Amino acid sequence: MSRETFFLLCDKLRPRLARQDTSFRLALPVEKRVAVALWHLASNVEYRTISSLFGVGKSTVCRCVRDMCHAIVVLLRPLYLSTPNDQELEESAHVFLSKWGFPHCVAALATLHTAIITPSSNVSDYANPAGWLSVMSQVAVNGKGQFWDVCASFPGGTDPADILQNSTLWATALEGGLSPDPPPTFMGKLLRYVLLGEACYPLQSWLMKAYPEEEEKKTNWGALTEPQRVFNLRLAKARHVAEEALLRLRARWQCLSKRNDCGLDVVPTMILACCILHNVCESHGDAFKVEWQEEIADIESPQPSHKLNPPLSAEQAEAEDVRQLFCDYFQQQG
Repeated sequence: MSRETFFLLCDKLRPRLARQDTSFRLALPVEKRVAVALWHLASNVEYRTISSLFGVGKSTVCRCVRDMCHAIVVLLRPLYLSTPNDQELEESAHVFLSKWGFPHCVAALATLHTAIITPSSNVSDYANPAGWLSVMSQVAVNGKGQFWDVCASFPGGTDPADILQNSTLWATALEGGLSPDPPPTFMGKLLRYVLLGEACYPLQSWLMKAYPEEEEKKTNWGALTEPQRVFNLRLAKARHVAEEALLRLRARWQCLSKRNDCGLDVVPTMILACCILHNVCESHGDAFKVEWQEEIADIESPQPSHKLNPPLSAEQAEAEDVRQLFCDYFQQQG
C-alpha cells in the first residue's frame, strides 16, 4: 500500500476509529491504529509480535484489527465493493473481450478457502474437500481483477452451488439485474450479460461453465466437438482473471493464505475487509511485488477443488442454447 493510499484510508476511516483522550491515557492516533491492523492483515504474525513492534498491548492489537475491519466494511464497502451500474457492466464486458477474449461477459466467479483454528462446535461442517478446516467465500471478479461481490462466512464443507443459490448475486441475476434493460445484443439476439463459473456451479443462462471433459468417456455424453473444446479453452483463459485476483489478494493480505487464528466471529469480516482493501490498492494503482506471490506458492493449505455440479433441469435447455451461442461465436472467429 502506498503512502498516499494509507493516509487516504486513515481519513476515510477516521469517523469510526478516532478516540478521545482520557484523564488516564492518550488515545492511540488513527494512523497508528490503522498501521497496527494492516500489519496483522498483511503478515498474519501473532498479536504478541505486533505488540512488541508497535509498543502497544496485545489486547490493543486485537481491538485495532477488529475495529478497522468493521470500519472498512461499514464505510468503504459502498465505495469500493458494490453492484456495478450499467456503464460499469459495459466497461467490464469490454475488458473481458479485449483482454481475455471472451465476449458478453462481465465477471468470473470463484471460491476462496481461508484456514481457521478448530471451532468450538460443528467441526465437521468446516472440513473442506481437501480435509482441512476453513471458512469459504464466493467472489465475483470484474475484467480488471477487482471484486464487486463477496459472500463470506460459510463453513468450508458447504457446496459452492448452495452458497450461490442463497446469495444476493443469485437473486439479482434471476431478476435480470446483471444487465441493462433491455439487454444488449449478442449473435443477433437480445441476451443478458453472462458470468463465468467453476465446474462446481450449476449451468445457467447467465452463468457459463465449461463442458465436462471428464464425461467424454461416458456413453451418455460422447466426445466433445471442436467448438466445445474451443469454448472450454476460451472460458478457462477468461476465468484466469478471478484466479489471479485471489492470488494477489492472498499474497498482499497473508492472513488469508495462512491459518487464521482469529475467532469465527471475526474471520468473515476480516475476509470482506481484505477484499475491499484489495480493491482500494488496485484502483489506486499501488505496487504489487512478485515475491509476495512466491511467499505463498508453497503454503501448507492449497485451495481444494470441488465436485462437478449438473445444470438445474428447469434452466438446462435455455442455458445450453446460450452456451451454444458462444460456441458459434468462437467458431465464426476462427
